Amino acid sequence: MVARIEATRLGLDIRFVVTNPIGTSPRVIYESLYCARGQAENWIKFHKAQLASDRTSCRRAVANQVRLVLHTAAYWLMLTVREAIPAVRDLARAEFATLRLRLLKIAVRVQETASRIRLAYASGCPDADLFRAIAATLLPGPRAASP
Repeated sequence: MVARIEATRLGLDIRFVVTNPIGTSPRVIYESLYCARGQAENWIKFHKAQLASDRTSCRRAVANQVRLVLHTAAYWLMLTVREAIPAVRDLARAEFATLRLRLLKIAVRVQETASRIRLAYASGCPDADLFRAIAATLLPGPRAASP
């Protein structure tokens, strides 16, 4: 049995882990097994809450499976965008709902030509420079020539 007791201003935080591995330190059991399992549950909850991936209301299982795949693709896209944000910006640690409101749900004028797509932001857009930084970070690198 591993016990972790933490006293904070909010009160005691007591956790117990009962397990049977032999030859492993209590710290490794708590940090590597118990906390990792809890973090995995937090990511699942985050996936469901931020991307509404628990909406599987279709009558057919295949349709619900496709919805989950699309939600997971959206998750990875949002994760990639968040990782492309410079660490000094407050949005680098923002939740997906905040990223969606500040980066995706904005008005922009789109000018499409044969060679490029130009986005014109309002002069008062506070994150226009961030868009340029994200776009530069997400540009694909040079591809290796195929043999």
